[in-house]
Amino acid sequence: MSRDLIAGRTALVTGAGNGLGRAIALALAEAGARVLLVGRTISTLDAVAAEIAALANPSSPGTRQATCDTSQPDDVAAVATELADEQVSILVNNAGIAGPVASLVDVEPDEWDEVFAVNVRGVYLMSRAFLPPMIARGSGDVINLASVSGKRPLARRTPYTASKMAVIGLSVTLAHEVGPLGITVNTLSPGPVRGPRMERNFRLEAERTGTTSAEAEEAFVSRSALQRMVTEEEVGAAAVAMLRMPGLSGADIDLSAGMVAR
Repeated sequence: MSRDLIAGRTALVTGAGNGLGRAIALALAEAGARVLLVGRTISTLDAVAAEIAALANPSSPGTRQATCDTSQPDDVAAVATELADEQVSILVNNAGIAGPVASLVDVEPDEWDEVFAVNVRGVYLMSRAFLPPMIARGSGDVINLASVSGKRPLARRTPYTASKMAVIGLSVTLAHEVGPLGITVNTLSPGPVRGPRMERNFRLEAERTGTTSAEAEEAFVSRSALQRMVTEEEVGAAAVAMLRMPGLSGADIDLSAGMVAR
């Protein structure tokens, strides 16, 4: 295929103000996409926009920022109206929260509901809002961020793991709904990603087991083939690689340094 599969297209990334969303937005901009940065906090979105501007990629058509809580229907409707003049052809549903670290019997119903609202309902609402123009054009790509969690034991994280497995189910079903209409839908499932979230998890595990954070981390990464966590930059590169595989649809791509092998 001769045409570039990313350059010149418009990509919308949720949760784009930090972490994986930031890394994916930067990778897409480096690949030449116009990136719409969506998140809850304008200051963090502006900071990522500045990073993208500093890339000085002459083929990238720039950025645009919009605030939105993707778990709220009114917010999603408002951002869809705000961005109606943009031809979004790549949708990356990345926004998510980690939720409580506790045994299931100690998880409160409102904690459970919050995790599912952000991690699953947000994917549904954003897809529902931005798929119709793709369907009308007969082309588009959706990447939903899930996790290897749920595909291996992860005690004390039931809301998170259940929500991410729900995203995988949503994605594979949606792929079959819109595939005949020219749209691909895939899931990217990172393993443990080095950064503040995992540092928090190691600290809580150390407190629970009476060990140090370093020992908790070592015990965790020893389960992976590469004996390490993946990086945010590797997740960004994986999203770009998936978009450059036009035959990929209904797939769930594990990026876990070998934490999950199947």
